[in-house]
Amino acid sequence: MQKNIPFALIGVLADGEFHSGEAIGQVLGVSRAAVWKQLHKLEELGVDVESVKGRGYRLQNFGALLNHEEIHRHLGGGNSELGSSIDVCWELDSTNAEMLRRLQSGGAVPVAGDIIVAESQTAGRGRRGRSWVSPVARNIYASMVWSFEGGVGSLDGLSLVVGLSVVEVLGRLGFEGVQLKWPNDVLWQGRKLAGILLEISGDPTGICHVVIGVGINVNMRPAAVGAVIDQPWTSLSQIAGKPIDRNAVLASLVERLSDNLTVFSRVGFSKFRERWLEFDAFFGRDVVVLQGRDRIFGVCRGIDARGNLMLDVGGRMESFNGGEVSLRSNPGGV
Repeated sequence: MQKNIPFALIGVLADGEFHSGEAIGQVLGVSRAAVWKQLHKLEELGVDVESVKGRGYRLQNFGALLNHEEIHRHLGGGNSELGSSIDVCWELDSTNAEMLRRLQSGGAVPVAGDIIVAESQTAGRGRRGRSWVSPVARNIYASMVWSFEGGVGSLDGLSLVVGLSVVEVLGRLGFEGVQLKWPNDVLWQGRKLAGILLEISGDPTGICHVVIGVGINVNMRPAAVGAVIDQPWTSLSQIAGKPIDRNAVLASLVERLSDNLTVFSRVGFSKFRERWLEFDAFFGRDVVVLQGRDRIFGVCRGIDARGNLMLDVGGRMESFNGGEVSLRSNPGGV
């Protein structure tokens, strides 16, 4: 992982010990004035820096950085190939954008199962062009590439399988009450915990590559993002009341995604439907589907075998695919 300032500074301070400005400057090969400037830049990025006269500087409320060796350790010996395919980066515009560039570069093309993770994104994005808030070293920003021989037609329900994989991982790590909001959000008590973005490269009718972006709020705190996020959200550390090891979460996610995508590639979505319904946050509830300028009110009846949303609209069943459809709670009915 190539370091640059200020991320190299984070690397120095990440051990939780105090470091003098002089010592930091020697490690980074810069002046004390440059160190001071970069410390202020860290604070602008939402990184809490504690300063004690006579002792130096250290990071506050800061967990371990993503580390290839730690991820590999959590994966275990049986998954060494997965561990070797993870590229940990300090800063990217977007992990999805970087994976797409590599797929289209004509150089060493990523293969199915390759993963890119970043400590920070400068232009993280979510579904429908929304931005994805990406504070430094707080969350998981990851993209995995997977290949499908059947073209776009073989991808029905894929985003639901990815969401289910996230929920299953969090359940195994002890997080209860996590639910799914069709088509690609992960919620806890109605607040967004994770999101998914799929982007396609290659032949839409033949072999295509899907870049699977996953963002999970792990150690994000309200003070780090202010009022930037315009919807209710939470993070794993807020739920647990303590910092969470991102390396362990990422390793579990890589394993589960790889297992589920292997099955999905072979049999499609139908095998996952019943399991997905167990976590459906809106089943049986009055909802409104936003489709362009249209608002369709009804009762959520889950999903069909292809992963389409099923809605009871005045006694008539209607189905909706992903695309530009959004789902919002409508507690009062119509």
